[in-house]
Amino acid sequence: MSGKVSLQILLYGVVCLAILLVPMVIDDAFLLNKYSRYLVFGILAIALALSWGYAGILNLGQATTFGLGSYCMAMYLKLKTVPIHTGSDGLPDFMVWNNVTELPWIWEPFYSTPFALAAGILVPALFAGLLGWFMFGGRVTGVYAAIITLAAMVVVNLIIIDQQSYTGGFNGITDLAQFQLFGFEFDAYSATTYYLVAICLTFALFLSLAVTRSKTGLILQAVRDQEERVRFFGYDVAVYKTFVFAFSAAIAGLAGMLYTIVMEFASPTFLGVPLSLSIVIWVAVGGRQSLLGAMLGALLVTGVQGALSESETFLDTWTLVMGGLFVLIVLFLPNGLAGAFETIVRRFMPAAKTPTEQADEEHAKGTAQLGGAA
Repeated sequence: MSGKVSLQILLYGVVCLAILLVPMVIDDAFLLNKYSRYLVFGILAIALALSWGYAGILNLGQATTFGLGSYCMAMYLKLKTVPIHTGSDGLPDFMVWNNVTELPWIWEPFYSTPFALAAGILVPALFAGLLGWFMFGGRVTGVYAAIITLAAMVVVNLIIIDQQSYTGGFNGITDLAQFQLFGFEFDAYSATTYYLVAICLTFALFLSLAVTRSKTGLILQAVRDQEERVRFFGYDVAVYKTFVFAFSAAIAGLAGMLYTIVMEFASPTFLGVPLSLSIVIWVAVGGRQSLLGAMLGALLVTGVQGALSESETFLDTWTLVMGGLFVLIVLFLPNGLAGAFETIVRRFMPAAKTPTEQADEEHAKGTAQLGGAA
């Protein structure tokens, strides 16, 4: 078993190492910025794969927690832009334009770097934890949970747009300072920012992998497959589902903070339906029961989307092409690219066990152990 685990860790490590080596072969600032954005989307795909692939919770509002993390970072960086403050008391410009006379209390703590970094992760996690407590405590599952997450995202989006005096409304929060930490300045178009995003992606990937391979991860997979049976064993299913829901939100919040650093603004579009549905597509293409597959699916889809949208040939039809590719993958690769990889391994190496087969064995043993423990 340890050999199998080592092989999986090696595969994850090789992919992450390849990502970290990109700035050594590419020194174009525009490309590094674009690839940084793609990596942020990879982190976001990992977050959804955790809740959807390993716990069976389809979160159609994953962009909510992503946007909350983004706005936390934007509020912090906006308060650092002293030269462009237009109010006598150092108010952000959009507040002055909306006749706000003093900085709102909710903005005050964002002068602190530790608070801002913690808020970008904890605020999304607390929001998801509260929503999950209501949903899973009331045994809301399946499509109903998906609809609730989607509705919650729409509500938060409308609140942010409506509170223009405090959030910038439709325009979002713009004209931000560059993020600085431990003496490093993270210019959005520099290799330093790319490395920051790549290191965070590596951390999120391996931390998520550790969770899925823990006893909690086994219970979550059992909940995904046989929720009533797990409840019969005496486990509090709502607690485990709320945990993974909040943990997924924390990772999405981290991705949101990084996205603000890379894009240099925060916008209500970060909490929009199009982005949330795109995340589902990325994970479906990569394979929702594989963290690495989901991440690579996000990189592939966003990369192809970017290439098609910039091509003169597909300038007006790239969305149609992307839609067609997605339909083909869903029809012929129901388990995503990760499933296709496992099929190839099984065909050319019949004696080898694919990651899914290994996971199935572990899951079966784990379920038996859970029953014995109960």
